Amino acid sequence: MQSRDADAAELLHMCSVEDWARARALGEHRPTSLAESGFIHLSARYQIHLPANRLYRGRCDLVVLSVALNLLDCPVRWEPGVPSDPESMLFPHLYGPLPIAAVTSVANFRPGPDGFFEPLAQTTY
Repeated sequence: MQSRDADAAELLHMCSVEDWARARALGEHRPTSLAESGFIHLSARYQIHLPANRLYRGRCDLVVLSVALNLLDCPVRWEPGVPSDPESMLFPHLYGPLPIAAVTSVANFRPGPDGFFEPLAQTTY
């Protein structure tokens, strides 16, 4: 099991360009996971390629949002990525909407020619 990154000042969230445009218009991001699961999926920088490859392989319409934890109003909990396996890698979940004011940067997130997303460098997208 991989433990949570307790020192992280920011986490990442990926969404489509269209979803981000809608969030900017509304002032907050409310993906379907918030209604369906009660939280928004986030990732640490070293994790973001894992859900990207599992859920969005080959998609070229994604952006990565950098989220400042100190600007969130709702709790973030690190929980197993596979709920039925408590020993699986922990991922951060935001239990409430993501205010656009907490998003400090936005970057295009594109897969390689093979459709797979590469791990992000520690300092840049």
